[in-house]
Amino acid sequence: MTALEIVLGIVVLIISVALVIICMMQEQKPQNATSALTGASNDSFYDKNRGRTKEARLKKVTFWCSLLFFILILFMDIVMPLITG
Repeated sequence: MTALEIVLGIVVLIISVALVIICMMQEQKPQNATSALTGASNDSFYDKNRGRTKEARLKKVTFWCSLLFFILILFMDIVMPLITG
């Protein structure tokens, strides 16, 4: 194992643990069958400013961490074997 493989393995491990923690911190969205059938929505002040809330920040962090995780895994699976020979 090269030093690059060890460092990337540690980074992937840290990102995966962070993703699990961030996903556990997010609130569940209610699965209301009535609103699904009727198409009801809430047009409250909170819903209009949802981008500034804690949940919105967690959603953005989750997206970027998962994207980085995906790219690192692809790099380790496709590019690393070509580099190390």
